[in-house]
Amino acid sequence: MALSIKTDEADRLARELARLTGDTMTGAVTMALRERLARERAARAADGDVAGRVRAFSERVRANYDTRPVTKAEWDWASGDEG
Repeated sequence: MALSIKTDEADRLARELARLTGDTMTGAVTMALRERLARERAARAADGDVAGRVRAFSERVRANYDTRPVTKAEWDWASGDEG
């Protein structure tokens, strides 16, 4: 099997990736294609699963917020009903 790189940019990118990873050009290109293919497959699978995308988003965001139940005192303070 042969893959022919026909642009200077593709050649430069493949060589730089191989140099940075310490891999061969074949190994670097194979890994890059494998990773991109996985991302594309995941994106297409997620397109039809709105509930799954919302669930994944909420899990990512949840870590940034305090999700414990609000106490009556906190609610009263926040709503201005203190007093």
